[in-house]
Amino acid sequence: MRSRSDVLETAVLGLLNESPLHGYELRKRLNLVLGSFRAFSYGTLYPALKALVTRGLIATTENDPPPAPPRRTTKPVIPGRTTKPKPLGRRRVVYELTAEGKEHLQTVLATAGPAAWEDDNFDVRFALFAQTDAETRLRVLEGRRTRLTERLEAYRQAAAHPRSRLDEYALELQRFGLEKVEREVHWLDSLISTERGRAAAPPRPSQQDQTKKERG
Repeated sequence: MRSRSDVLETAVLGLLNESPLHGYELRKRLNLVLGSFRAFSYGTLYPALKALVTRGLIATTENDPPPAPPRRTTKPVIPGRTTKPKPLGRRRVVYELTAEGKEHLQTVLATAGPAAWEDDNFDVRFALFAQTDAETRLRVLEGRRTRLTERLEAYRQAAAHPRSRLDEYALELQRFGLEKVEREVHWLDSLISTERGRAAAPPRPSQQDQTKKERG
């Protein structure tokens, strides 16, 4: 099982592969796209970014902050004299993926072993499916379904045991867990069916091939 730091690393590299971001934007994207990362604070994110820079997977540049809006003043304007607006705050550090980072990310996204099926890691991998090849996407989905099927069986076995030791709240929590897993299995079945349909579909002709066919 991968640690949370490994999962955060994959999420960061995946988002930076889409576009360079400064730290605040990156944290917003993590919170928006990957809801499971809402618990990560700046104290967790920035050490992770520093480690990625040290390993050469990401690089940093600095951007000047936006200028402050001009202030109204009653002082007379001196002809030929201009006042430059002062910048707002300090320069912002922008993070971007290096060639080594892209290669490392592709290696991670090409894996579909048990670590990719776990709860937090699966959320990240699914969020980055647009950057993942079709065969790996299908393997990850099927692996996740296998893992949840095992969990579903465990819930059902627990529900079949005598319930004298469980109060009404524990029973309700058990029922909620069972229904939650059943819903996700149904969702995965739909996704797997869609991915298999795409794999079986004949490739669409390119625009160039279509033009040649029309001319012929």
